[in-house]
Amino acid sequence: MASGEWHCEKRFKNESFRNEDENVLETGCLSIIVLGASGDLAKKKTFPALFNLYGKGFLQSDEVHISGYARTKISDDELRDRIRGYLPQSKEDAEDVSKFLQLIKYVTGSYDTAEGFQALDKAITEQEISKNIREGLSRRLFYLALPPSVYPQVCKMIKSYCMNKSDLGGWTRIVVEKPFGKDLASAEELSSQIGELFDEPQIYRIDHYLGKELVQNLLVLRFANRLFLPLWNRDNIDNVQIVFREDFGTEGRGGYFDQYGIIRDIIQNHLLQVFCLVAMEKPVSLKPEHIRDEKVKVLQSVIPIKDKEVVIGQYEGYKDDPTVPDNSNTPTFATMILRIHNERWEGVPFILKAGKALNSRKAEIRVQFKDVPGDIFKCQKQGRNEFVIRLQPSEAMYMKLTVKQPGLEMSTAQSELDLSYTQRYQGVVIPEAYERLILDT
Repeated sequence: MASGEWHCEKRFKNESFRNEDENVLETGCLSIIVLGASGDLAKKKTFPALFNLYGKGFLQSDEVHISGYARTKISDDELRDRIRGYLPQSKEDAEDVSKFLQLIKYVTGSYDTAEGFQALDKAITEQEISKNIREGLSRRLFYLALPPSVYPQVCKMIKSYCMNKSDLGGWTRIVVEKPFGKDLASAEELSSQIGELFDEPQIYRIDHYLGKELVQNLLVLRFANRLFLPLWNRDNIDNVQIVFREDFGTEGRGGYFDQYGIIRDIIQNHLLQVFCLVAMEKPVSLKPEHIRDEKVKVLQSVIPIKDKEVVIGQYEGYKDDPTVPDNSNTPTFATMILRIHNERWEGVPFILKAGKALNSRKAEIRVQFKDVPGDIFKCQKQGRNEFVIRLQPSEAMYMKLTVKQPGLEMSTAQSELDLSYTQRYQGVVIPEAYERLILDT
């Protein structure tokens, strides 16, 4: 596996994604099937990511076919019109958008009956035949843009009716993402149910936060820069804050959100993944299993969270959403302190915060260093040294340092060494996280 391609997270036992022989050139038709094609996730994230991969040449129109599948009874053109609004609107992109949309066909059916999936298999097969593909060379990628409650029944239908018919070089893979269950028991049950139907290398569990450019950069920053190696420990770091803020509420998705809340929706997947990358030891290599092993060690070293170090809340107006129960006590905000019991981090609080309907939108990692001992400049009131990694919006990294104010007086001020991606990498398009993950699968 090429360096950096560890971010498409599979279950902890196995993270091999590509063919064992990386030198084998995969040929044949690629069929991408988006289940839940009429839903928000598919329209806002999945199809736009596929378009971007198409526009960059990773998906070729003579090799790829895209199918949408959902219960909503609409035509091919109606689905295309729904997707069109989430694709680039400029005149320069108009031709690419039209060509891309023509690759998409739609099949209507339920998620638990044979008829719909038989019709889906027929539609996929017809497309494969139309591209003169020899049986067995086709590749089928099923992206489940669906609630986890229907994963088992959908996977059972795929296994029964939509698998690639031969082992002559083609494959069938499924992609699932969070939330993967509601708790440990339901997650393990889901893993067991899906694991009975597919081999582990066929199953891709993704967390799109791991595809973000600045999250991708974390291992490089930590382990490729001598500057950070001696500083990254309890002797120098006072605390680490990992923050996720949204300036909007549920926006009509209250029915979904209310089943999970901010902790299950954000903290136990996105923020914990980032937490592991910040706190882990250097892996033996960039192989997925080596990175996974170090991340697991961090989680195993976290001591039980204390009640007094957790704050939860719900924003005013949350229950005004008609899809939210009037008596809901689902948290929309949570902050908690994680403490790692090991030699590097003993005594350093990791503060995780996540909330909706706050006064700003941002996701960042803030590493705050300890005060300078024997401060002869009396400048502690100006703030500590900090290293900040802003994941979104406007990707950036910056160091907060104390410097002398220009002039004759010996006065100090806090300033920043700033790496803003929009300024430093002008003209470089940062890929969306979903593009990276779908390309890996």
